[in-house]
Amino acid sequence: MTAPGESLPLHHLLVADDEPHIGRIIKMKLEQGPFRVTLAYDGREAIDLLRRSSDVELVLLDLMMPHLSGLDVLQAIRADVRWEGLPCVILTAAGQEQQHRRARELGATDFLTKPFSPKKLYARVAALVGVDIGEKEADE
Repeated sequence: MTAPGESLPLHHLLVADDEPHIGRIIKMKLEQGPFRVTLAYDGREAIDLLRRSSDVELVLLDLMMPHLSGLDVLQAIRADVRWEGLPCVILTAAGQEQQHRRARELGATDFLTKPFSPKKLYARVAALVGVDIGEKEADE
């Protein structure tokens, strides 16, 4: 338990989505908890940010992005020993079954289908990085 005035440690997350409003929604929801979110707007930027940040604990990847797709980023992550255990959650739109299959083959940790519930997103991210959100929040 955290003492009064003591802050919880922040878990650094990388969110890669080329739609700025989706990135902002994700960032706002996750930063209500013990998370610090860095946004990338294309696949190349996501890999650059990951290379410069040694403390990223989870990556949320949109599949369809400019320069490098979410699949390209996932493949690069899984090919680098520094990130072999890094949880990668894929954000998919309905109708992307082939990409979903490929992401699973490449080692995606989990999937969320757009549109997704911000509470469900928060609960999945919290579980993957080991944050206890309590029964009440998990049920909502």
